[in-house]
Order: sequence, then structure tokens, then C-alpha cells
Amino acid sequence: MQSAMEKLSNMGSVAKKKLKICRAKLDEKVQKASAKTAEERKIAEERRKAAEAEAKRELHEAKARHAAQKLRTRQSHVVGHRLHHQPPVEGGSAANVPAYPIASPEGYYPGHRI
Repeated sequence: MQSAMEKLSNMGSVAKKKLKICRAKLDEKVQKASAKTAEERKIAEERRKAAEAEAKRELHEAKARHAAQKLRTRQSHVVGHRLHHQPPVEGGSAANVPAYPIASPEGYYPGHRI
């Protein structure tokens, strides 16, 4: 589920990036239309390129933030899961507890009904 949430968050970030790039291109066209010299047109183009680079940078930061959130959520779930399902240890270490269920002398596992 966390992967789906991360994917949706990334899709939203990509949509924001595309919107910012479109807005930058539109601003460039407006500035070029009102420009009187070649330098002003060049400045408008450079502003568009800077806005596009900033949008891409923000996209990568958002993706990293989403991946970190996914990892943080997954780690907290795993730690809580382990703590909940570990058998209580009294006076010994956890190394003394086998990782598999112990069968009774008749060969049945705990919880088996005859």
C-alpha cells in the first residue's frame, strides 16, 4: 500500500512540475512578445530555463521525500510487528528461543486439534 501511496504522490509531483514548466513557457512568450530588444528576449528565455530547472529540482526533492516517508512508515511497522510477535524472554537471551514451533512428543504442533 505504501508503494501505491508513493506512486500517487510522485504522480502529483510530476503534474505540478509540468504545470510549472507550462507556466514558465507562457511567461516566456509574454515577455518575448513585449520585448523590444534581442537581449530582453534572451533574458526571457533564460528565466524560462531557470524556472524549468527549479521545477525539476523540486520534483526530485519531492520524490526523495516520498521515498523517505515510505521507508519511515515501513520501518515503524516492521519494528512494531517484531515487538508484538516476539515471545517473552525471562532471564535469558532471545538466542535461546527457536525460530520454529516446537512439536509435542506426539508430533503435533501447538494449536493442533485431534
